[in-house]
Amino acid sequence: MPGIARSRQSQRTPLTCRLLIAVRVPLRRRSRGWHFLRMLIFSAHIIQPADETVGGETGRNSKGGRAMCHSESGGGAAVAVPDVGDASSDVSTALLDELVAANHILFDQGVVDAFGHISVRHDKRPDRFFLARNMAPGRVTLDDLVEFTLDGEAVNAKGRKVYLERFIHSEIFKARPDVQAVVHSHSHSIVPLSVVRGARLRPLFHMAGFIGPGAPVFEIREVAGESTDLLISNRDIGAALARHFSESDIVLMRGHGSTVVGDSIKRAVYRAVYAELNARYQLQAMQLGEVTFLTEGECRACVDKVEGQMQRPWDLWLEKARIRCEAVPG
Repeated sequence: MPGIARSRQSQRTPLTCRLLIAVRVPLRRRSRGWHFLRMLIFSAHIIQPADETVGGETGRNSKGGRAMCHSESGGGAAVAVPDVGDASSDVSTALLDELVAANHILFDQGVVDAFGHISVRHDKRPDRFFLARNMAPGRVTLDDLVEFTLDGEAVNAKGRKVYLERFIHSEIFKARPDVQAVVHSHSHSIVPLSVVRGARLRPLFHMAGFIGPGAPVFEIREVAGESTDLLISNRDIGAALARHFSESDIVLMRGHGSTVVGDSIKRAVYRAVYAELNARYQLQAMQLGEVTFLTEGECRACVDKVEGQMQRPWDLWLEKARIRCEAVPG
């Protein structure tokens, strides 16, 4: 995708993201704003050297250029799996570009950090989907995308580690043919509402009507007992989670995070961003007193009217993500 990971024809001195700046302020004058700025400075990403290898290949995008904001990831909730079947050759390039962009947007908007992932169903083969290899979302490029079957089996991982929780995506795609994109995250304001009984995530402003009467909470103990790591690490647990989406487009996962779905990448990203924002507002409002939530009728109207404008925030978020991690000019 132009501006996130595109080709270049010559080697040049690596650039850092625009947020990597130096500011000197006397200690006695440092405010909250300074500490926030310092956090931004230290969270900025530096481009990899052109010859660094990733998953057995050089860190280049599919068009031959060096990837921007790219890094090797390993360990943690990941596993190396054998490839099954043949990779597709007819997938839309625009769809994959959009998936790369979505990874960067979700990171830039604070929905995901080093963990979390988004997938998209194959546009011509509904029995396949695409998901990045095991890595931080904010560093995903086209070369990091892996094709999977609806059983969670990799088609073209080529030895690269994949997410252990790919079964979140595979089982939802299997259970919900209407779903085209899935976002799983551990966004900070969502998690508290996944563990407090009587404090269900409910929509309180017009951007979050998709939450409906209240988001169900998936309790992994009911499926896998009381000694798990809370991860959706196999098909059975994934199928149990997917059943919670029979009447909802967002499900919280106790002590873990949430998963949202949509009929497009843009809608799924929109919902993930505004679910986190709604949770933040809800936590703040609950400290003030009794909260007035949206009615079911208001939820439906907001989905019909407000979500139709999701291109507007997408364009803004995409531009911000490009600024954060700009491609090296060709």
